[in-house]
Amino acid sequence: MARDASLAPPGRVSRVIDDSPGKGRPTRSRKEAEALRKQQMKRPTGRREQMRRERERRSKLREKQLAALDGRGDATYLPARDRGAVRALVRDYIDRRRSVAEYMLPILVVILVLSFIPNPTAVTVVFFLWSVTILSTVVDEVFLVVGLKRELKRRFEPGEAKGAVTYGVLRSTQLRRTRRPRPTIQRGEPLRERY
Repeated sequence: MARDASLAPPGRVSRVIDDSPGKGRPTRSRKEAEALRKQQMKRPTGRREQMRRERERRSKLREKQLAALDGRGDATYLPARDRGAVRALVRDYIDRRRSVAEYMLPILVVILVLSFIPNPTAVTVVFFLWSVTILSTVVDEVFLVVGLKRELKRRFEPGEAKGAVTYGVLRSTQLRRTRRPRPTIQRGEPLRERY
């Protein structure tokens, strides 16, 4: 309803709002009005219908998210932890290089199998493999973190890169073919200029 300007205290300007229907926009055409009425009639009438529509909506959203994770869909449907230019740079930085950590799981499986062999030579090999794997992984991750921090500092503000290094370290421990979102850069390929 409109406020009466005479009721406003003296010396103040009152705000007049006209909320009567149809004002401020053209009247709907018959076609628009019928389409709106049909859309309202399509609203779920019961709880089961609402649940079915919600399930369909979630299913479509999940399909879009999976497509984005596989590199086939729109990046806006990526999970929150993978969204943004900072995370895209981190993914490309990790995916363009080989890291010892991504091969750590297969090496540990070999070490586990060898540890069941009751042979002094096998025990020596297991100890040597275990030591070399751990040491080389730590050294490689240190170089990765230093380089990644330098790249993030060069391209982004300090507040924007929060959590990005941890994200990169976790991604570097996954085998390349199992990473999600899928790698979009080849090994050894230079990083893009803009993210």
